[in-house]
Amino acid sequence: MGYPDKLLASDEEVVRHLHPHWLTVFWPVLFLLLIVGGASFGAALVDSDSDRAGLYRLLIVGAAVLLLIAFVLVPLLRWRTTHYVITTHRLLFREGILARKGRDIGLSRITDVSYSQTVWERIIQSGTITIESAGDSGATVLKQIPDSDGIQQLLNHMIEEDADRRGRENAGFLRGDDQAYGAPTH
Repeated sequence: MGYPDKLLASDEEVVRHLHPHWLTVFWPVLFLLLIVGGASFGAALVDSDSDRAGLYRLLIVGAAVLLLIAFVLVPLLRWRTTHYVITTHRLLFREGILARKGRDIGLSRITDVSYSQTVWERIIQSGTITIESAGDSGATVLKQIPDSDGIQQLLNHMIEEDADRRGRENAGFLRGDDQAYGAPTH
């Protein structure tokens, strides 16, 4: 699924759109299986001859639904609504299910991009990316990024391309050279 075009400038393109590493949904899926299995087993243990068997099964199903919402639905929605988008001009970060928060960092404002990985993260090809930018807002830390070393290299490449593009635009503007903008010569 592409990132909403309404957030992009007319000459801006999405280079990479990421969600946190897919293993972040491992535990919610495991909890789904355990909760459904446990609720089914618990409902099967209820004595059918009891006059309150229906009530007990309803309580088991109700508890299972609450557990599913808390331990499965919310983490899955959190994963699905977390976006890391690299464009030709900036890095966009958005997260949140009901309340949202986000940050946009222009590539020209990024001063340093680093990544770190534990041994486990190296095995699953995930990691943490830390982005330093000009200003006093502090570092932006993006956790559980798939292919974090590749993303760090991509960001560094995009920063260089953005600097080259800006340099070409500024050189054409300063010279007043219409050829810099692709205008025909006479």
